[in-house]
Amino acid sequence: MTPPTPPTRRVIKVGTSLLRGTAQRDTEAVIAGLAASLSRRRQLGEAIALVTSGAVGLGCHALGFGQRPEEVVALQAAAAVGQGRLMRLYETAFAQHDTSVAQVLLTRGDLASRRRYQNACRTLEQLLSWGVVPVVNENDTLATDELRFGDNDTLSALVAVAIGADELVLLTDVDRLYSGDPRSDATAQPIEEVRDLLELERLSGVAQGGGRWGTGGMTTKLAAARIATSSGIAVRLADGRDPAVLEALLAGERLGTLFRPSPSPLPDRKGWLAHALLPKGELLIDPGAERALIERGASLLAVGIRAVNGEFERRDAVRLLSLEGREIGRGLSALSSAEVAQVLGLSSQAAESTLEHGAGDAVVHRDHLVLTAPAAVPG
Repeated sequence: MTPPTPPTRRVIKVGTSLLRGTAQRDTEAVIAGLAASLSRRRQLGEAIALVTSGAVGLGCHALGFGQRPEEVVALQAAAAVGQGRLMRLYETAFAQHDTSVAQVLLTRGDLASRRRYQNACRTLEQLLSWGVVPVVNENDTLATDELRFGDNDTLSALVAVAIGADELVLLTDVDRLYSGDPRSDATAQPIEEVRDLLELERLSGVAQGGGRWGTGGMTTKLAAARIATSSGIAVRLADGRDPAVLEALLAGERLGTLFRPSPSPLPDRKGWLAHALLPKGELLIDPGAERALIERGASLLAVGIRAVNGEFERRDAVRLLSLEGREIGRGLSALSSAEVAQVLGLSSQAAESTLEHGAGDAVVHRDHLVLTAPAAVPG
């Protein structure tokens, strides 16, 4: 007997610029439309998670602010005011369709810790198994600069990876990806499909930053697409201003821009190493070490390191860079930055007598290393 097809899993991301609404369609109406569409898919058996911005914006509106604060403490306080209002709107809207929701607040630190990442995965899995829609947001009230995602596009991609989603839908205020900013470039051409990571990297150069009320923009959406597609998740970028667009997308129509998933996705731990960790430093490696990593899947040995940047401890995440500054991969360092610097400054024999590590030992073992350069990533 053929086993049943598992239900489709989707993550839907909606940003502040959409949730603020317009004079014709306010925030409550926007959320009501989202709840109606997503509840219908859940009732068809799909597993749905929603990643939402909006807490800071709603807090600013409630406080009568004319613009988004810049100071971290003011943003945190505005989020504290707005988060409860945001969840009340979602709870009310989804309740109209007999759908339960759950608030899930995350910081980058929650996903940078392997144990806390796995705990978050288990919590999301349990909610989905109950038919509950997780409503995920960055914990802006507690997140400091070093623990912030900076945008919910990145968060949505990491949530998609965490639940093993089939598709990530990024709703924005343009109808698709363009070769330039269509608001300022009359020659910008629409792009209906991005086929692989190399093409995605080339397009990243045309992306623009976010507006006054959003921290995202096309740059962060392309970064989110890279995270998701490298983990085997299809990504769709489409206009979220029209409720009919989301309905059509969820029904399988080809709208917006499709980013095709990698045919050789990163396994779970490698995906976590590549995207969830916060690198604390950098190791510049020579061409021989670069070839060994890419062509033979080798570990990074001390003899292949030419310089160390930043300060980090043992087991911290580091970026591996070519001598030209191009990122090759990421991984967990077996040595602190001070120890690496000591190895580089001593002969191999002296290093071995001073440290437990010698020049021939792995500074980043291949089991704790993932290649991130597009040309080096399978698929």
